[in-house]
Amino acid sequence: MRFTGGRTVRRFSRISLMCCPCWEGTRMTFRQLAFNNVLRNKRTYAAYFLSSAFSVMVFFVYAMFMYHPQIEQTALRGLVVEAMRVAEGIIYVFSFFFILYSVGAFFKSRKREFGVLMMHGMSQGQLNRMVFLENMLIGLASMVTGIGAGMISSKLILLIGVRVLNMDQLPFYMPVRAILLTAVSFSLLFLVISLFTAFFVRGSRLIELLQGSVKPKKEPKASVILSLLSAVLIVSAYYLSVTTTEYTIGIRLIPVVLMVIVGTYFFFTQLSVFSIRLLKRNRQFFWKQTNLVTLSDLAYRMKDNARIFFLVTMVSTVAFCAVGTLASTAFLEQQAKDNSPFAFNYIVETSKLGTVTIPGEIEDGLKNANVPFDKVRADTKSQTSVQTGNRVTLVKESDFNRIAAKLGYPQEKLNGREARFIPPSLYSAKEFDEYNKEVTFKESDITVFATGRVEKSVLPSYVLGGNILLVSDRVFAQITRPIEAETFIGYNVVDWKKTEKLGEALTNKEPIPDTHEYFSSFAYQVMMMKQASGAMLFIGVLVGAVFFIAAGSFLYFRLYTDLEHDQRQYQAISKIGLTEKELNQIVTRQLLLLFFVPIVMAMIHSGFAFVALQSVIYYPIAIHTITVLACFLIAQVMYFLLIRARYLRHVKAVIS
Repeated sequence: MRFTGGRTVRRFSRISLMCCPCWEGTRMTFRQLAFNNVLRNKRTYAAYFLSSAFSVMVFFVYAMFMYHPQIEQTALRGLVVEAMRVAEGIIYVFSFFFILYSVGAFFKSRKREFGVLMMHGMSQGQLNRMVFLENMLIGLASMVTGIGAGMISSKLILLIGVRVLNMDQLPFYMPVRAILLTAVSFSLLFLVISLFTAFFVRGSRLIELLQGSVKPKKEPKASVILSLLSAVLIVSAYYLSVTTTEYTIGIRLIPVVLMVIVGTYFFFTQLSVFSIRLLKRNRQFFWKQTNLVTLSDLAYRMKDNARIFFLVTMVSTVAFCAVGTLASTAFLEQQAKDNSPFAFNYIVETSKLGTVTIPGEIEDGLKNANVPFDKVRADTKSQTSVQTGNRVTLVKESDFNRIAAKLGYPQEKLNGREARFIPPSLYSAKEFDEYNKEVTFKESDITVFATGRVEKSVLPSYVLGGNILLVSDRVFAQITRPIEAETFIGYNVVDWKKTEKLGEALTNKEPIPDTHEYFSSFAYQVMMMKQASGAMLFIGVLVGAVFFIAAGSFLYFRLYTDLEHDQRQYQAISKIGLTEKELNQIVTRQLLLLFFVPIVMAMIHSGFAFVALQSVIYYPIAIHTITVLACFLIAQVMYFLLIRARYLRHVKAVIS
């Protein structure tokens, strides 16, 4: 005989659940139930909601810049728009996985609540529908908040954009396309995520839901082999980073990243638990003051939070490296100045020099603007190296020394067939310090002996070509059959920043056909570099902030998931004499580990990544690196102090 009373009870309970009177005296609808669930769990959902809203806001900000009429008219339109599209894609994909992970974690933390609802008659389909509505409510609220915050702060953000992108102005406009793109994109994202929740809920038995996360925990175990492997992988990755060069960084990059990822995962899942177990064996340390309470629960916390710690560490590392690398582009202006000492560079075939107009336009423009200048000239000839088959540009000694004297640079003295390399950049100069090599010119059958490099280059290599040799006037005169004979003209301007507009106008001018002329303006190039690096930095900072806030959301959620368990634990301990001071010490230690172990690990990872980056950058980036890491650390300390105060207040409220 089948028992059917349970079915009757479930049907009755389902009806009573859906029709129970709420506090206003009206009947609660299904939508009201979902809405009230969100409000009741607002403390748990807070960080997730704010992270989602911030991601929406950043996505909206990028879209607002992408569609700004002023940016669409700039020379950097393609670069800025493409970079922001890539950033939007990164944020969108990251938001998808972040929200998907968060929804799964929320489901696990609310298993008992769902079990009680099902025990009172809620069907599987109704449970799926309720969770779907809750997620859509949070998603809609996140979208409205994110777009609203973006609109409210849009004027300020545009003002920041003017400074960062080195533009004259970015007036406010109504970003209709940006609003539509953001709303449609995130509506689709939250809809798909909400549909995914059915997979989290489906298949869970009632007894599993009622048990929730309250299950007996086994003593955490750690593998000695995996613990040692973690240490070996991380130390090896650090060693490879420190010893890398500009030639090996490309080969080592992927192996080092993989070693850091695997090593970090085993650090939190194995090595940390193994280290705590060793500390517990040290009785003198273990029984000292409140270490007993701290360490007894710490191994469980580390094991439970291992994946969260791993995610926070890797996400934070990406954020630190992205922002730090882009912040280091501040040296580009100085690097460009060292590689090109002239405000204007112009090169043309020597035979066509009388037919071109740009030199005259440069001089007229500078005179009309009352900008003083010095004009220099150097003749060049091109040959083919027999040894390498590469093209070599030759500059004669007298031209080089005349220009060096005007710039106040050291002059060179060559003997006979001696030659010197003019390096492409300051960074590559060290390659030629001990360089001794014969170079034979194919067209002239002349051999010179390249002995090292010039002390300081006076000619821009990006104008003349990468392989430049300084030769004596006698050797230069013997080159009677050059591949190409060209004339370089440079304009030295002390106040070069005043030449930006003239440089932009001449850069955009169509070159005269069949003259092989080339023109560059240092001020215009610096402006373009500043806009490009500013755009990259602006994008990197916002993406890094999204990652960093998401990492904080992971920590916040994990902390408040364990709050109820911690309240019961501290309440029990307080009955046997735990003082308020000791409670503060225990909570502070545990929160310090929760908040700063992943961040410190991420900073160490980033520090070694910057050491590797320094191997391919001539200028020191230590100041920028330290500044970026310090800013993130200060933000984390402020976040820690805020959460610690709130957490202690919740714990003490139960004890008192």
